[in-house]
This record gives sequence, C-alpha cells and structure tokens, in this order.
Amino acid sequence: MSAPKKLFIKTYGCQMNVYDSERMAEALGGEGYIETKSADDADMILLNTCHIREKAAEKVYSELGRFKGLKAEKPDLKIGVAGCVAQAEGEEIMRRQPLVDLVVGPQSYHRLPEMEAKARAGEKVLDTDFPEEDKFEKLKNRPKAKRGPTAFLTVQEGCDKFCAFCVVPYTRGAEVSRPADRILREAQDLVERGVREITLLGQNVNAYHGAGPNGDLTLAQLIWELDKIDGLERIRFTTSHPNDMQDDLIEAHGTCAKLMPYLHLPVQAGSDKILKRMNRSHTAESYIRLIERIRAARPDILISGDFIVGFPEETEEDFQATMDLVEEVKYGTAYSFKYSTRPGTPAAERAQVDSAAADDRLQRLQALLTRQQREVQDSMVGREVGVLFEKAGRLPGQMVGKSDYLHAVHVADCSRGIGELARVRIVSSGANSLAGELIS
Repeated sequence: MSAPKKLFIKTYGCQMNVYDSERMAEALGGEGYIETKSADDADMILLNTCHIREKAAEKVYSELGRFKGLKAEKPDLKIGVAGCVAQAEGEEIMRRQPLVDLVVGPQSYHRLPEMEAKARAGEKVLDTDFPEEDKFEKLKNRPKAKRGPTAFLTVQEGCDKFCAFCVVPYTRGAEVSRPADRILREAQDLVERGVREITLLGQNVNAYHGAGPNGDLTLAQLIWELDKIDGLERIRFTTSHPNDMQDDLIEAHGTCAKLMPYLHLPVQAGSDKILKRMNRSHTAESYIRLIERIRAARPDILISGDFIVGFPEETEEDFQATMDLVEEVKYGTAYSFKYSTRPGTPAAERAQVDSAAADDRLQRLQALLTRQQREVQDSMVGREVGVLFEKAGRLPGQMVGKSDYLHAVHVADCSRGIGELARVRIVSSGANSLAGELIS
C-alpha cells in the first residue's frame, strides 16, 4: 500500500470558509490525502481565501511567494488557491503566480479530485464556474471521521442584497438554499459522529427558504426540524440580515430550548443617510425596533453586530449616529472595521473619507464596544449557565467550553470531559473569558 499523501489547508476569513475547508479535506481524503499542520510536509497546499478584508488578494500573492523555495525543493508539490479570491481573480492568479497548479471557486470544490488528478498529470486547472449540480450532495459519500462537539453546517449560500461595499454576490453568487432533507441528513450524521452543537451558516442565513416535503421551509421551521434530532443539544445560526428576521424566527428564540440566546445581527451604521448609501434597505429606527421585539421574545439574548466606519461620504454627524445606536442597543460583542474599497463594488467609485479621520472614529467606536462587551461579561458573574466543554485548558484539570451566550468559560478541577454539557456558576470575568465552577 502506498503512503498517504499529505494535505495542508490554510483557511482565511469566515466560518463558511472553515466549513468549506473541512469539505475539501473530505473530498481529497477519498483520493488518499491526510491533513498535515505544516506546509513543509505537504504534497498539496490549498489556500482557502477570503475577499472581505482590505488588500485580500495581495495577501494571497504574498503568501504564495513564501512557497517558491518549497516548490523548488519539491517539484511534485501541488499548490492550489480556493475561495472568494480564487473566484474573483482566478485567471489573474494563474498569470501572476506560475507556481499555482489549480484555482477553484467556492461553488466547485466537489470537483477537487478531478482537478487534483489533472494537476498531477501536469495540467494547469481553473474552475470558477457556478455549476448546476449540488456540491454538498456530491460529497456525501466521502470518508467521515469522528468530530469534536461543535460543527458548522452550511444551509444557504450567496446573497441578493448587493450592499454597496460587499463582494459576496459576485464571489458566492445569488442566494441558494439547500433542501431541508439534505441538511437534516447531514446534521444527523454529525450528531452520530459526536457533534452536540451545530451552527447553521449562510451569507444571509435567515433568508433560508429550502425545499421541504410540503413547500419551502423558513429558517425557523428548519430549526424546529433540527430540534427533533436526539443528541443535538444546541443550535445557532449566522450571519443574518435585519430585513429577513421573520416573526417565526423571533418567536423561536423565545420558545425553542435548543436555540441558543445569541444573535449576530449586523447593522453596519447608525446613520440613515449612510445606510441608504450602503443599500442596506433598513433604517436605524427599524433596526432598534427589531432588537426590541427580539428581546421581548428572549430578554436575556446576547446581541452581536458588525460596523463599518469611514464609509464614503460619512461625516462626523453620521458617525455620531452610529455611536448613539450602539449606546441604545448595548452589544455583548461586535466586529468593527474601517471601510476599505473592493474593486467592482459601487462604493469603490465614490469619494473616500480621510484615512486619519476614519482611524480616529474606529478607535472611538471600538472603545465603546469593548466597554459594552466587558459590562455584559461582568454581568454574568453569579449567574448559572450551560457550558459545552470543547477542550482541555492550559492548567492541569482545567476544561474550557462555550456558554449558552457564546462566552468562553474555563472551569478548574473539572470532572467533565470534552463533549459534555454541564451547569456552571460564573465566579469571575476576565478580559475575554469567564471563570466558573461546576454546579453539583
């Protein structure tokens, strides 16, 4: 029997890329590959790229440049680029970096075995199509290993919103929802392999409308079907758009015990003028009223958000409207960024905000968000929460897991193992985590 080939995957960006990397590893596992943590050991290197952050493509070229020496030492080494940068710049990648053997877009990774075979035969392979076949279904018979207690599960891809700053509609395509029965089969399989918490993924996950036995299901209806799976203890979902937060999904947060009290609901800005320029199709007021309805259904829910500062034409008054919205909503956690241009998006063609002013605004916003995050964490002290243990801690006998609210929690002298769910009393709050003790 020949020795297994080694695969090194470096994943950039969002949770969906993490999920995609797992599926790519499974696809190539059927061709005799096992994963390695070192590029130096690899027979194939895959960079699974993200196009959201600033200068994403240049960072990919820089990373590829580091492999020149390795490729010279190992002529049989195959190097591939996957993900959203591959989708956006496939031919340019091939032109600029001759050491790249294959480029695959996010809708075509089920074709990796065929592409790998062609690359091994000496061909340069490019596939950035949006194929009609279901890539998830094509991978369902691949080898499957035991899993940790948490997993991502993609239920929806693409976006039809066309926010002025975003490349997702161009790199991931139009909104597509997977049929409910295929999602339920994959969820059942994950649970049988040890998973106890599933996070449903989508670029616009709450727009889910996958086919069911009696018509399309909403995301809430899908969650209720997942709720029936024995052994699945927790359900989460990300990322949502305010315009698709339907009544039944709000209600599910108050009535479905397995749906965790955490919601990532990006607003991006607090100025209606800027929201309109962003093509967000909601107002600051409608967002705040929506948060009120969600909290009425589940008062203890932790709200997370995304913010962009320094968007083209943003004034100090516009920025202050964002600060006012943050003060009113009170976020448990949030992600904030300075606007950077994405070629091909409408906002890239507009007058840009002074970089120093945008930096200053970002620092002020992040200071406010950090204060709010710490206040929410400190408020957890003395409370009892569920914790799903995921790994051993740094100290002997210590275990680390996530609370219902997605806070990292560490417990000393813990008698529970990985994958166990326990009630924990929070005893202290640190900078980015909580300490707790088991409740007998």
